[in-house]
Amino acid sequence: MEAEINVKSDNNIIQLKESKDVLRLKIKDEKGNDTGNFLEFNLGDLDYLLILQDMMEADKKNREYLKNQYTIIDKKEDHKGKKLFSSNEEAKIKATNEFYKKEAEIYDMFLGKDGVKKLLNGRKLTLARLDEIDEIIEKAILPKLQIKAEDIKKDIMAKYSNKAKRDDVIE
Repeated sequence: MEAEINVKSDNNIIQLKESKDVLRLKIKDEKGNDTGNFLEFNLGDLDYLLILQDMMEADKKNREYLKNQYTIIDKKEDHKGKKLFSSNEEAKIKATNEFYKKEAEIYDMFLGKDGVKKLLNGRKLTLARLDEIDEIIEKAILPKLQIKAEDIKKDIMAKYSNKAKRDDVIE
């Protein structure tokens, strides 16, 4: 889909019209109140599909890293802590917090700068909230990206297929 342009020659101004390819998701809190935040995706930018693929791979590695950290911690001798938690319990809490911090960075690769923060709306990141974010990506964003990718593929195939090239040739 091509961008429409409105040219005003007297002022040497070119104004691009709003793209129909932009998916803008408003974010509401748990009570349904508008937070003023939104996520925006240019569906014509197929790099999102590659970024999503990279995000999923990084997420898998981060989860594996946390699992390995837990295994390492479990193999260490546990000591009664000076406060509420033992040394191993405290190490697991720290590893889990580091996991959440890295997950927010990973998801922001796809959602955009502070995308996770916008979706959390002041709440802490937990596994349940990661599942919520996964569901948002799977149900609200990915299907629209896939449809647009198919449309682009069809447009390219129609424009550059062998038949189209043969029709342009004068016999």
